[in-house]
Amino acid sequence: MNLKVRLALMNFLQFAVWGAYLTSMGTYLVNLGLASQIGWFYAMQGVVSIFMPALMGIIADRWVPAQRLLGLCHLIAGLFMFAAAYYAVSADQGASFGTLFTLYSMSVAFYMPTLALTNSVAYNALTNAGMDTVKDFPPIRVFGTVGFICTMWFVDLMGYQPNQNQFVTSGVISIILFLYTFTLPACPVSKGGEKKTLVDAFGLRAFTLFKQKKMAIFFIFSMLLGVSLQITNGFANPFISSFSSIPEYADTFGVQHANILISLSQISETCCILLIPFFMKRYGIKNVMLIAMFAWVLRFGLFGTGNPGSGVWMFVLSMIVYGVAFDFFNISGSLFVDKTTSPEIRSSAQGLFMLMTNGIGATVGTLTAQAVVNAHTLNGVTDWQTCWFIFAGYALVVGIVFALIFRPSKEEVMV
Repeated sequence: MNLKVRLALMNFLQFAVWGAYLTSMGTYLVNLGLASQIGWFYAMQGVVSIFMPALMGIIADRWVPAQRLLGLCHLIAGLFMFAAAYYAVSADQGASFGTLFTLYSMSVAFYMPTLALTNSVAYNALTNAGMDTVKDFPPIRVFGTVGFICTMWFVDLMGYQPNQNQFVTSGVISIILFLYTFTLPACPVSKGGEKKTLVDAFGLRAFTLFKQKKMAIFFIFSMLLGVSLQITNGFANPFISSFSSIPEYADTFGVQHANILISLSQISETCCILLIPFFMKRYGIKNVMLIAMFAWVLRFGLFGTGNPGSGVWMFVLSMIVYGVAFDFFNISGSLFVDKTTSPEIRSSAQGLFMLMTNGIGATVGTLTAQAVVNAHTLNGVTDWQTCWFIFAGYALVVGIVFALIFRPSKEEVMV
């Protein structure tokens, strides 16, 4: 089989595992009576992202080939996902938050490092084949998003959004990927020579960048915007599904198929990646990042004003805007880090960017969002409009302050 096809299938399966539950788990937790704990389940992804990828990276560099470790992580993640589903069924409506959360957290702890390991396997294979990773990897990576969307649709159409079968679906795909890794090209391990220290592996040297005012401001705002990243993954599905209690909206497409509606966000994300080179050249890094920040304001604001009936166009527009909000910030931010850091700490600096956004920012964001939702929920009914407007107001303030404070040099403005 063609190498690119093999790597594309690996990426498809990698993100299909995640797509099975990431956007629908909130609705399932509501049905289990754990609506007030949704934020903890999503925050755990950020918590384990702080240390697990670095630990697994050390193991892959020194002892276990990356493709073998990728398979092993998926085997463990899949088994824990099965265990979580089995426990939830056994306990029925009496599922304990502590037990379910522990089983889920163990699965996520072994899944999150596979995002980096998948990239390592792909880069290594492409390099050994004499291919250009910059040109050849993005089309391969797109199949990851396709896989994510496919399992979102599968879970929706099979009626798995409100039950544990989304976990079963994720576990099955994890086991399939575990088996598939035995067919992937071998990755080398270090035979000695220079070895990374723990300081290097965890990207701690990059913290010296905080001595530079410009970089300190950039990383702090990365964390502040990272707060927005997981909010809609956790709460969009329960929000849209909540309209089922209103007869006027109960039978609308959005309420019946919330995951399919939300999948427009991922489709938009795929398309928006193609727009970034044009916007970066035309408007520069600061303006592209500002566009992303104000796109989050729109994303949340449209949720607050729309409905699944006559206002469904606002939901659709919110999904389209998500691609700009997510991609423009993550990719332009990554490019800014690449252009403004020295080669010896560039990888560590990228790790720090991910730590501030997807680690600390997203963790704080989901827990804070849960607190906001809990504060506006009375007798099981949530005032969602107020919640979305609070999130939009937060993103607006961050954007305005960033515009006033962040001042890159003229050389750094355009890439």
